[in-house]
Amino acid sequence: MTGEQRDPHTMTRRELMRHSAWFGAAVVLTVAGGEVISHVAGTGGGAPPVSRPTLRFVQISDSHIGFQGAANRNVADTFSDAINQVNGLGYTPDFVIHTGDLTHLATPEQFDQVKQMMTGLKTPHVFTVPGEHDSSDDAGQRYRKTFGAGTRGEGWYSFDTGGVHFIGLVNTLNLEKLGHLGNDQLEFIEKDVAGLPADTPIVVFSHIPLFAMYPAWGWGTDDAVRALSYLKRFSSVTCLNGHVHQLFTKTEGNVTFYSGTTTAYPLPHPGDGPGPRPVTLPAGKLRDALGVREVGYTKGHRTLALKEDKLQ
Repeated sequence: MTGEQRDPHTMTRRELMRHSAWFGAAVVLTVAGGEVISHVAGTGGGAPPVSRPTLRFVQISDSHIGFQGAANRNVADTFSDAINQVNGLGYTPDFVIHTGDLTHLATPEQFDQVKQMMTGLKTPHVFTVPGEHDSSDDAGQRYRKTFGAGTRGEGWYSFDTGGVHFIGLVNTLNLEKLGHLGNDQLEFIEKDVAGLPADTPIVVFSHIPLFAMYPAWGWGTDDAVRALSYLKRFSSVTCLNGHVHQLFTKTEGNVTFYSGTTTAYPLPHPGDGPGPRPVTLPAGKLRDALGVREVGYTKGHRTLALKEDKLQ
């Protein structure tokens, strides 16, 4: 841009298209030298695969249990397929992360259904953060009643495992200002990482992206710059999110952002059409746009390895 300053966390549509892997391209992510490197599967690039990771987990997102529409007539069925895919990986993940919109309308019945379905995951732990669909009319109270045990404030928390520090954030509760963390949560982040060595790999997971991917559609977090300022001293920061229902990668300095796909239905590219409405794909093509993400970390290699797995 000429003659004006542009927010470095905001992308033009041309930049979005250059950085994106839309609808089902398999992206392999490998962390080398403390940084996550991505390449489209089958094209080479990145570091060689690392055997026997010390930490392996799976990200699933946007199951939207309760959705009824032409884009997916049975979201419970495709979510079950995703669970079966996780269970068929050939190893037991250390945990599974669900990055929000577990339900479509945040009803008690939908929360009960998704919780019961996730008990079928063959993993010791399941971690979640809420999406805006999980907080639609009660500021997340029903979500926290079902999934909020052990969390702080309005549902945020952190934990350490395998040499990696994880932070689960909530940026979906203010529906008039979608994509907002708030002072209490920002102060939590600052204090949470204050005592960590700078070479600690950091993984942050939230529902909405922690950068301005497309604010006109609520695809961004307005106070993320302050949150990320507390993470500048770390050599490797990886941010995982859902919400946008499509694969996306963006790197800024020591931080790499990865938007995950959905188990329910795709959404359009930013700026295509009047808004982020469910996209109905031709018959037989839906599962190409749905999937889960495998993540591995090997202590000593300072690397994460990420792989996108389609449901098809």
